[in-house]
Amino acid sequence: MKQFVINVTPGPTFLHHLTGKTKVMLFGAFIFYTLMSFDVRLLLPLFILSLIALFSLKPSWKVVIALFTFIFFMNLINLVLFWLVDPDVGQYYTTETRTILYSFGNFFLSRETFWYLLIRQLKLMTSFMVSLTFILAITPSEFAAGLYGLGLPYKVCTVVSLAFRYIPDIANDYENIKISLQARGLEMDKRKLNLFKRLKDNLFILLPLIISSFDRIGNIANALDLRAYGLLKKRTYYAEHEPTRADHFFRFIAIAVLLFSFAWIGSRMIWPPVTQMWTPF
Repeated sequence: MKQFVINVTPGPTFLHHLTGKTKVMLFGAFIFYTLMSFDVRLLLPLFILSLIALFSLKPSWKVVIALFTFIFFMNLINLVLFWLVDPDVGQYYTTETRTILYSFGNFFLSRETFWYLLIRQLKLMTSFMVSLTFILAITPSEFAAGLYGLGLPYKVCTVVSLAFRYIPDIANDYENIKISLQARGLEMDKRKLNLFKRLKDNLFILLPLIISSFDRIGNIANALDLRAYGLLKKRTYYAEHEPTRADHFFRFIAIAVLLFSFAWIGSRMIWPPVTQMWTPF
């Protein structure tokens, strides 16, 4: 079985040993912190901190690098399209001046637009790094226990847990079906096929995969009914344990980050800045 980005058993590192509630609180606080501003002075420290946290988890770097590369270039394409639609978009978010760096016929790249696109990329990658660190540090059961600890109904938590738990299984089923089709003579080597042919061949994988997924949903529903799931108003989770000193410390950090984020938003509403984005020029 190939190693997937979602873990079903807790890891050995310090962050893995935190409770699910603590991890969910940290994730929510840092995502809200990331979304609230385009200020590089706020985003860059969090990006570096998320990198340190990611290294501490000792993940499978092959999977992490592949995901990072894919997300980075997809965001880069998004920024290029954003710039093509409005080459002067940075002037609205930064200063009202226009300092041309390069010109390409009718298109131009100004210093203000380049800075805006750079910070936008940093913002997107920071949110991705925070999300990836969270996914690598938590298991589906801990995720459900953390959501339940924050007050969500446990039926919703169970749905979230099952969705995350079966993503690796679906990925493995995809690989198994792909190998079976190759054994029957279907060419699926991406080096020998064009994009249209690969998409067409993948339909032969997706159709049985979708059908098997519906069967799996029915089996899970029947198993839950047989165990009288949903009759009680409360439930406990084996994955959750008593909070340690580290949990109390990181929960305090999460609350402090949220309070700082609300204070930052409130201050900018009371005293609007000259520009929507901080610039060094």
